[in-house]
Amino acid sequence: MSYFESRIPVNIEDFNDIGKKLDICKNLGIKNIILEPKSGIERIPADFRKRMQNISKINIFFRINLRLNKIEDFRAKIKKYSNFTDILSIESLNREVQLQSAKDSRVDIVSFSDPEIIKTITPGVISLTKQNNSFIEFSLAPIMARNKAVQSKNFRNLFKFTQLALKLKANYIISGNFTDSFDFRHPRALLSICNSLLGIPVNLAKNAYISNPKILIEKSMNQNDEIIEPGVKLV
Repeated sequence: MSYFESRIPVNIEDFNDIGKKLDICKNLGIKNIILEPKSGIERIPADFRKRMQNISKINIFFRINLRLNKIEDFRAKIKKYSNFTDILSIESLNREVQLQSAKDSRVDIVSFSDPEIIKTITPGVISLTKQNNSFIEFSLAPIMARNKAVQSKNFRNLFKFTQLALKLKANYIISGNFTDSFDFRHPRALLSICNSLLGIPVNLAKNAYISNPKILIEKSMNQNDEIIEPGVKLV
């Protein structure tokens, strides 16, 4: 089974930049990638999807990320994502939004990629994502910060909360979420970072880059708006 890069932010109108990122991934041996539009797009345009699927031999999947800090906004937006077959992730500084996202079967990922949002993670969110077979997300982008003081702060927080996730046996993925193409790394280098710097055992780091993203994609593709919660379906 091959490695995934689970979050590549892209400008869907800049095909030149996207092509460069795809070439970098191909040269690094990354055969599965998940693209995320940068600009708050709520659905992947059909023409963009088709063009991406014809542009490279890499397996390309798609995700939509919603940044929502009010529970009212979450409740209004989530209604649009029944029977949604791409990956849906939610980012929020609001713990109530995080908890509702973790409860909702339409949400695939509760993301803690942002260096401010990661500090709000709680055992309750981790527990609910486990119950609902969804995932929490960490990203390595914050530890690539050029400012050394910021980088050190981000590293301490990432170490602290990935260790919490390990302790609670969380379902989690680790994405790059890199905007700078020079930050992309070979999968083995990423495993080494996770193991040596974050204290994540190699087998668990592999899960975050290989098996868990595969489970995530299969879950999102099998979404059905008749499902109320795992194990319960309208007949």
